[in-house]
Amino acid sequence: MTSPLPSSPESQGLSSRAVLRFLDGCQEAGLQLHAFELRRYGHTLAQGAWSPFRLDAPHALYSVSKSFVSTAVGFAVSEGLFGLDDPVIRYFPEDAPPVVSAHLAAMRVRDLLTMSTGHAEDLMGPLYALQPQPWTQTFLAQPVEHPPGTFFVYNSAATYMLAALVERRSGQRLLDYLETRLFAPLGITGATWETNAAGETIGGWGLRVPVGALAQLGQLYLQRGMWEGRQLLPAGWAEQATSAQVSNGDADAPGANDGAQGYGFQFWRCRHGAYRADGAFGQFSVVMPEQQAVLAIVSSVDNMQGVMDQIWTHLLPAFQSEPLQADTEAVSELQARCAGLAIPVLTGEHSSPSAALLGGRSFTFGPNAWELEQVSFGEIGTEVSLTLTYAHGRSEYRAGFGSWAEHSTSDPLNGTTLQPSTQWAGTAAWTGPDTLQIHLLDLGDTRTLTLCLRPLDEGARLEVEAGFVRAFRQAGALSMVGTRQG
Repeated sequence: MTSPLPSSPESQGLSSRAVLRFLDGCQEAGLQLHAFELRRYGHTLAQGAWSPFRLDAPHALYSVSKSFVSTAVGFAVSEGLFGLDDPVIRYFPEDAPPVVSAHLAAMRVRDLLTMSTGHAEDLMGPLYALQPQPWTQTFLAQPVEHPPGTFFVYNSAATYMLAALVERRSGQRLLDYLETRLFAPLGITGATWETNAAGETIGGWGLRVPVGALAQLGQLYLQRGMWEGRQLLPAGWAEQATSAQVSNGDADAPGANDGAQGYGFQFWRCRHGAYRADGAFGQFSVVMPEQQAVLAIVSSVDNMQGVMDQIWTHLLPAFQSEPLQADTEAVSELQARCAGLAIPVLTGEHSSPSAALLGGRSFTFGPNAWELEQVSFGEIGTEVSLTLTYAHGRSEYRAGFGSWAEHSTSDPLNGTTLQPSTQWAGTAAWTGPDTLQIHLLDLGDTRTLTLCLRPLDEGARLEVEAGFVRAFRQAGALSMVGTRQG
């Protein structure tokens, strides 16, 4: 789904054909984008979503959430709730260990922001492993191997501590704190944020908003915190947050990519003078100050650098300082492309005699890594419905032959209380007389579930080959054979 383009790219100094080349390049590189929005000088030049994904649907941001936490910290500092150089331990005295090391005592709020807490590794493992012990207590109890401010290591637990600090000092949940200060002024609605077992905002990931919210965030920072004529962000915060505060690699080394250009306050520096909010599997808000451009993307990719390379190859060199000559043919082609973006359905036959061996039947399985106990089929016609029953719950899916079948299902594999039910879409095809392929997409996330199902021995048994990709909580492949019930 798209809305009409408010401005032609040419009117803002960008060729529509450059945007088409960017879309072509992503497709040719096998990069599965879900939605995007491109802006220049505050004008939306192109936007679209690959069906069955939608522009207005909230999408998991993963670590782009960190940049929203940074924004909350900027507000809190300006309101005097704490200072960048305040010791972290000052605000969590009841969670402090019996003996506070010199390095822990020296850790500042600034060090949380720059991922230079002094820890040797990310602490999310201990935080989860030692539940129900409070996460703040676990964080402060871990050894701080290096002097804070001297050693960069990507540490989502540091972002959790920032979120906890804002919540503790403001007396509000992080979403509520940001609502009046950021979300409402920017027109962002329906945001949700994942919580831990204690009901605390995770901070380092878990925020869900539509792709347009990423474009709004990028635009706000591009405008140095100004929004509709007023200084929304504290003056100077955008410059601080998006500058290279610490080194995270050798930016001048041959072949250095966008992951080694320096780290700010929960923002990454990029090549070409750009910076970005960045989340796993290709969630981006890329800001190009010299070009006065913002590109927001939600996607499901393994090669995140590949997405950045497409930006630098096709878009960056195409930005011009003056409007271009009108190109109505290219504009029409771009509009048609954006309106027709779609993830292909599976190709193959829409029916097979083997459907009678599966429809209305259930198959049970022995012990396996996924704790999958049963696969049950509904009647198989223009679409196939199936239920996967796990030791910890069940999910009901639908997949259309030659189409995407959208549906909601309970989601025991998601592991978050905020998303007990999720939206999925499925497509199916018979790729052989006895081989049923099913491809399922989580429409609010990056997860893809693939199933290859083969009835054996006239339907007495079922062979299942399954795979979850781009999913943190359930990943990997499964291959097994089950037995028909009854």
